Amino acid sequence: MIGSLDAAVERYAAGLAEQVAAAVASGRALVPALASRLAGHGLTTDESLRDGLATLPLLSKDDLLALQQADPPFGGALSPTAKVRRVFQSPGPIYEPQLDGADPWRWGPSMEAAGMGADDLVLNCFGYHLSPAGAMFEEAALALGARVLPGGIGNQDLQARAIADLGVTAYTGLPSYLKAIIDRYDELGLPRDRWRLQRALVTAEPLPDSLRALLRERVPTVLMAYGTADTGLIGYETMPGSGLLPAPEPGGGLVPAPGVLVQVCDLDTGAPISQGEGQVVVTLLRPDYPLVRFGTGDLSAWRLGPDGSARLVGILGRSGAAVKVRGMFLHPRQAAAVLADVAGVDRWRFVIDRVDHRDELGCEIVVHPGVDAAAVIADVGERVRSGLRFSCAVRAVDGLPEGATPITDRRDWS
Repeated sequence: MIGSLDAAVERYAAGLAEQVAAAVASGRALVPALASRLAGHGLTTDESLRDGLATLPLLSKDDLLALQQADPPFGGALSPTAKVRRVFQSPGPIYEPQLDGADPWRWGPSMEAAGMGADDLVLNCFGYHLSPAGAMFEEAALALGARVLPGGIGNQDLQARAIADLGVTAYTGLPSYLKAIIDRYDELGLPRDRWRLQRALVTAEPLPDSLRALLRERVPTVLMAYGTADTGLIGYETMPGSGLLPAPEPGGGLVPAPGVLVQVCDLDTGAPISQGEGQVVVTLLRPDYPLVRFGTGDLSAWRLGPDGSARLVGILGRSGAAVKVRGMFLHPRQAAAVLADVAGVDRWRFVIDRVDHRDELGCEIVVHPGVDAAAVIADVGERVRSGLRFSCAVRAVDGLPEGATPITDRRDWS
């Protein structure tokens, strides 16, 4: 008998308890903002940290944004002695530091689980502009001794040719983008005998079974991982399983990442739970950037792995209003700020569809009578590109449904 889920979650948390208490205590000594936050809730001693850290209210992404705006650039959350190699900007804007050291976001274990190592040439198709995703996977691959082809997003013709010319063996990026590259490789008529890509680690959007099956026709190993720009790796597959969707079969699920404490917390109280759906909450085990009880906004639940360990089932949704599109968050608040003063627009909304395993983002606008609709469409498109860092199809419509929300997600992940 493997044992109960409650016992598995308790074993996982107990196994990290001393590391968590030590990391938070060290962070408290290095980071005054953390010390103040802990003191405000009576967590002033090492004993209170061990026994009461789970009572500390969650730090949300909106909280982090407010802290950074009040005390730029990192909201006082970074030790003065921390060695920062690079700084990134995610939508918000929220600024993320890349700290010194090999694989600082800890994605290496997920890449190893997919079979990647020193013999691989990895085509990294996460973005290298402002957001940290590209650097996250490049640093992990380099730490494994692999070589990296920094593909980024776009230039699919060149990326397909590089796969044939260089003998690319591994891929990191969105699952939908891997499908697009496979399709483009075939459209260009490149030789099938020069396709050597055997391993892929994908993340930032769900991987339904139908898409995984298509990808595995060309790439035998396709595994999914889960993380955020703020925290790095949170969980990863060791066998094909949930794909960031609820795992339907016994086994599988996402193994909690090393270097962090992962909790699933009650949506109302913030208390850790072992049964049922809740918010994924992460504490980083590094004193120089002690992100403690950070609420990701993602919903998940615990399940038993085949070895009796606690694993995440996948991602069940979002607790907030933000929606992830093509691996990036679209925030209603940001969208409203960007489109608030567009001359000639009465109402607007973003619409997200899923077409051929790819996210399609549209913006529907209601234009004032007598206004040049083409000029307004061009203005909105440019604002979305520059202000939100999304490309989208802008369409003028006669009206919007009553009670339409700023973002309408019509994607079907089946």
